[in-house]
Amino acid sequence: MPNSIKLSSASPSDLSRFLARWLQAQPERAALLEEVSQLSFTNARFAYFLQKELSAGTGLPAAMRRLRNLVLCTLIQRDLNGQADMHEVVDTISHFADFVVRTHVADISTELQALYGVPVGDDSGEEQEMIVLGMGKLGGYELNVSSDIDLIFCYPEDGDTRTSESGQKSISNHEFFTRLGRRLIGAISEITADGYSFRVDMALRPNGQSGPLVASFGMVEEYFLIQGREWERYAWVKARAMTGKEQDIRQLESIVRPFVYRRYLDFGAIDSLRSMHAQIRAEVLRQETRHPERNLNIKLGRGGIREIEFLAQVFQIIRGGRDAGLRDRSTRNTLNALAERGIFTDDIVNHLLLSYSFLRNLEHRLQYLDDAQTHTFPVADEDKLRVARMMGYEDVNALLQALQAHRDFVAHQFDTIFGEKDSGCDTAEARLAALSSALQNGAEEEALITVLEQAGMQDAAEAARRLRVSWHSPRLQTISESSQQKLLQLVSGAIQLVVSHARQQNACWNRLLDFMEAIARRSAYLSLLTEFPHTLDRLVRIMDASDWAAKFLTRHPLLLDELLDERVLRQRPDWPQFRTELQTALQQHPGDVERQLEVLRELHHALQFRLLTQDLEGQWTVEQLADELSLLADILVEATIQAAWQTIATRHRDVPRFAVIAYGKLGGKELSYASDLDVIFLYDDDDQDAPGNYAKLAQRFITWMTSHTSSGILFDIDVALRPDGASGLLVSSLQSFERYQQQSAWLWEHQALTRARFCAGDSEIGARFEAIREQVLTAPRDESHLRQEVLNMRQRMRDANPPHPHLFDLKHDAGGMIDVEFMVQYLVLRYAASVPALRRNTGNIALLQFAGDAGLIPADQAAACASAYRSMRKLQHRIRLQGTERARVAPELTEAEAAAASRLWQTLFGGEQTAV
Repeated sequence: MPNSIKLSSASPSDLSRFLARWLQAQPERAALLEEVSQLSFTNARFAYFLQKELSAGTGLPAAMRRLRNLVLCTLIQRDLNGQADMHEVVDTISHFADFVVRTHVADISTELQALYGVPVGDDSGEEQEMIVLGMGKLGGYELNVSSDIDLIFCYPEDGDTRTSESGQKSISNHEFFTRLGRRLIGAISEITADGYSFRVDMALRPNGQSGPLVASFGMVEEYFLIQGREWERYAWVKARAMTGKEQDIRQLESIVRPFVYRRYLDFGAIDSLRSMHAQIRAEVLRQETRHPERNLNIKLGRGGIREIEFLAQVFQIIRGGRDAGLRDRSTRNTLNALAERGIFTDDIVNHLLLSYSFLRNLEHRLQYLDDAQTHTFPVADEDKLRVARMMGYEDVNALLQALQAHRDFVAHQFDTIFGEKDSGCDTAEARLAALSSALQNGAEEEALITVLEQAGMQDAAEAARRLRVSWHSPRLQTISESSQQKLLQLVSGAIQLVVSHARQQNACWNRLLDFMEAIARRSAYLSLLTEFPHTLDRLVRIMDASDWAAKFLTRHPLLLDELLDERVLRQRPDWPQFRTELQTALQQHPGDVERQLEVLRELHHALQFRLLTQDLEGQWTVEQLADELSLLADILVEATIQAAWQTIATRHRDVPRFAVIAYGKLGGKELSYASDLDVIFLYDDDDQDAPGNYAKLAQRFITWMTSHTSSGILFDIDVALRPDGASGLLVSSLQSFERYQQQSAWLWEHQALTRARFCAGDSEIGARFEAIREQVLTAPRDESHLRQEVLNMRQRMRDANPPHPHLFDLKHDAGGMIDVEFMVQYLVLRYAASVPALRRNTGNIALLQFAGDAGLIPADQAAACASAYRSMRKLQHRIRLQGTERARVAPELTEAEAAAASRLWQTLFGGEQTAV
């Protein structure tokens, strides 16, 4: 069904009794309606037609009501003639509500100030203005044509009015704004011969109908802290200031935001919204039972408008604390944002938007009949046919069939998120009951062992012992009863998953219980795993696959969110989008260093965990994974430099002439999950303040990277490779770096330079660094001296890492990975001048291939050594995923790889494994 619906025959006045009555009562307005309906309304047109009414001697309330009737009739005419779509209708009536409120507030404020003076804040001494908040659909610019408007009245500070003329009587700000609010409600909603402008509902204000009509910011904040209820969070998502000063509006938003949006992922919102919806549905069912002829409520009924709104709103509440892009007040905009983030597929969102437009169009046509605020399909056959024809159908059954299709789709999507979770399995239910009895009632451990044995646990006695220890720990015994029930349900479900998936049941079970203990006090995480059972399945697989991954997730349970979307887990990260997301998130907290540090860590951990889950499922080779992790680090380094520079009060330019140069694993794009970053800092800036400011920037960069926050650290930073090492300056000018490399650097520093590259910052400095690097690598060297220095350095490293008597160290032992790396560095420093391919920083495997192709080493040895290095890296990676830092294995596991590396070593160095 298109958003804009063109009728085939009947005129709008034939179908809308309200329009027909208006034209009958004021036939002279027929020509005006034809003229006005050719264009959509704007604020300027509202003002123009209001002024025409006022110029005729009509008072403001009556003039506004007459304008309202003209606006409504124009919308009916345009909509039913196919000139306007649903979006225009809701935008127009919402902007008209804004116009009505602002106009009356300004008029009434002027009158009250003439009597009582200007309200002034006690603390600031500033003049005060009332902020009128539009709630619900008004807040999202999605108002119905015949809707009432939900309002809340606030003002910034308590105080008294300041009088300036004789005869004025000073009153408190609260009394002033209470009078203003009462008169505003009357001016808008009282029914006169001209009707009303809008019905007004104030029930959403703090403490509802029993609360004061207006509230100061202090009162609002105290209410949120002490009495604010869960359902009010959803109401305040839509709150939009229609009047007031910008700085006051921003202050109020800073009070509202932490109440509405949690800084963590609030998956408890699903259960809360489900409860709210159940209460609404119960009331609708009660009404339908009492009045069976009115059993089709398109707003609150099954598959209705409210369910679409809830689908959008639940993810706003869950994720809005971390993603400001989900704080939009419009249901339409929020659904599109959910598609952009992959929370819903594009097809689902497009279908939901289509259903939303259909239902809202139908809702408007129900209201076009008599300008009544109704959402129920009419009883009279004549009215049913009118509605069907307004919707573009010539018979009622065709409309009802289309309506049912939309409601079925919406209901299915709603149930996918909000449907009650049911195992649907008698065995699972029985296990949950038995588990509850064995844990909750102090039964003997044998009862618990029996439950685990029947499920198929291999070492049920040990698993039972560990579960009892966890369950009776202080952390779990002090959580709420509802959280205990959720946790019990999760443990019950996890038992069968461990039995089905785990290769090492005990290890997986212990890791899982460690994780459960860590999240037990955070009901949001328990809700996530309860509401989305497939995340528990993925969680168990991760716990089984990697000890390192299990501990990482236990330290950062916020990352559970990453397990929700199967598509995201299978897609390569969209790095340009990630850059933009990171910059946007940092810019949302200007000056708030603490929050910016958390943003960097949260987004880093999320991407790292996504790569980790893909790695555990075999989607990456070791080299591909290292490339992705290195790119992630590059982006974070760049973002940190930019953000940290803004915190330096003495900065002498907007964009620093500063660069970060990566060495080691980051330099060679061979980063792993827990690698530190070897970096140096260069600048090229003649300003007298440059050395001091860039030293501050480097130090601040290190602090931002290494500071421990609630989300941990970003990276450990090693700056030992800077010129002159620990005794040298933290930051070097480009010129001094060049002189040092050409005149003073040790050979081992040139070895390190083979794996160095520009990482982040000023690209011109990066290009000049690459030129310096190439000059150094291609400089003439005495082959004998080069060879001896490389051997000496390798021996010093061996002396620092003596071999294990029975195990082979993949990294340090002879024939291991460092041997391969030293051989590559030797080849680069010896032959880069004559073989340009060796100047590239493309990794050890590619450089070995280049050397073999150039005939510098036997091609078969080059290929064998490259393959050996790849195999050892892969094995090292698997070992570290199990939480072991030192990668040592039985010698027979890598005998062929070590032999291949040793053969090439003998070819290059004559078999010498020690210094001569």
